[in-house]
Amino acid sequence: MRSKLHRILAFAGLALSLSMMFVPALTNAQDRASRPEEIEWTWEVRPARVDSKLPNVLLVGDSITRNYYPEVQRQLNQVANVYLMATSASVGDPRLPRQLAEFSAAESVSFKVVHFNNGMHGWNYSEVDYQAAFPSFLAALHAMAPGASFIWATTTPVKIDAEPGPTNARVDARNRIAQTFIKNAGIPIDDQHELMTHHSDQYQDKVHFNTEGAVIQGQQAAQCIRSSFCEQQL
Repeated sequence: MRSKLHRILAFAGLALSLSMMFVPALTNAQDRASRPEEIEWTWEVRPARVDSKLPNVLLVGDSITRNYYPEVQRQLNQVANVYLMATSASVGDPRLPRQLAEFSAAESVSFKVVHFNNGMHGWNYSEVDYQAAFPSFLAALHAMAPGASFIWATTTPVKIDAEPGPTNARVDARNRIAQTFIKNAGIPIDDQHELMTHHSDQYQDKVHFNTEGAVIQGQQAAQCIRSSFCEQQL
């Protein structure tokens, strides 16, 4: 209980400081131009039937998160209403905070748990850019779900490096940067990177995992979310 309280207080303190930084950071972000990829997209999914008696869970990520989202939905059936906000916008891209805010306004629900990842897109942004923008990313998430528990999912390894990215060296660098902020905030980690290093036979292409791999990922993500529910009940 004391450990849980310590994490809550640590995250609350970080959230407060980030919220104070958020407005100027977002303003500065809006002054910067995006560095788009060849294809840009967002993908939002909400439950076909929302049960008002169940808590709401949000997965934030990219196409890898989108692939394991159905398994998380299946695992948490009758346990939670599971939403998805997936995007190709990277930390460092000024569109990302706006996309999160727009999703929050469109859904207008309170989330009990937010399971989030970002790191597989935006290779035109350096790791210096990624590090500088990560606090604004956390602030945007906190703004859209101020009462939620958060879970960070590490970015998964790639099968084949591609320059300027994705490469495993850059994935590892971004995971290290993210975890500095995540650990300081006391946010639990769903180590999807470690998990999928043991399933290198499950790639369907250079980056994404096949159906069996996505099920493995979704099962672990759902277990982390269930554990978060249990902690909140202590």
